[in-house]
Amino acid sequence: MTDPAKPLAGQTALVTGASRGIGAATAKALAASGAHVILVARKVKALEAIEDAIHDAGGTSTIAPVDLTEPDAVTRLAAAIAGRWPTIDIMVLAAAYLPELTPASQMEPKQFNQALLTNVVSTQALIAGFDQMLRRAPAGRIIGLTSSVAAAPRPYWGAYGATKAAFENLLATYAAEVERLCPLRVAIVDPGATRTEMRARAYPGEDPETVKPPEVVADRLVALLTQGFEGLHRERID
Repeated sequence: MTDPAKPLAGQTALVTGASRGIGAATAKALAASGAHVILVARKVKALEAIEDAIHDAGGTSTIAPVDLTEPDAVTRLAAAIAGRWPTIDIMVLAAAYLPELTPASQMEPKQFNQALLTNVVSTQALIAGFDQMLRRAPAGRIIGLTSSVAAAPRPYWGAYGATKAAFENLLATYAAEVERLCPLRVAIVDPGATRTEMRARAYPGEDPETVKPPEVVADRLVALLTQGFEGLHRERID
């Protein structure tokens, strides 16, 4: 009998951007709901801190330190994970890079390229690398975190907005491709204004107490996963 306090027991979840912000909060919430969480991010010490918090709370996790933008990094990651787990039941794409906010005519090429690599290219690599593991899951789920600027362009946000629009298009296309072939489903979720380091960089004068903490988003994502969704689910968490 399934423990109602652990609705995700027996499932394996992979969370990118798991070392801080919404990714870290979501990883903790997934583990608290019974999932074994694979924590993916660049910084080892930050990942270890999240893993310690999960284990101290009675959950289980595995850290996977990797820079998703490095050539073949995702391929190596997928091969390593496939050697330990037969399926990935849940994938949360929370990793993102925010370049400096500048006019479209003055984008710094190196930062724009970094945003493209992190927000778009690595997303396609993750889809390709984990496609078969996700399809083999009894009810595979992908949640991609986006931003309102993907659909509603805003001055100075062009670099980030353009990459997030491409991110959404990739996930929506993949969702349409697998919809009739397997139980895998995809959700695109806009977390809205949330108390993160990225938000603080974008709005340096904002009082962080005026926006919700990442845990609010994490709780909503776990609820979405445990209550189920069909087709391409879209929502904004306010």
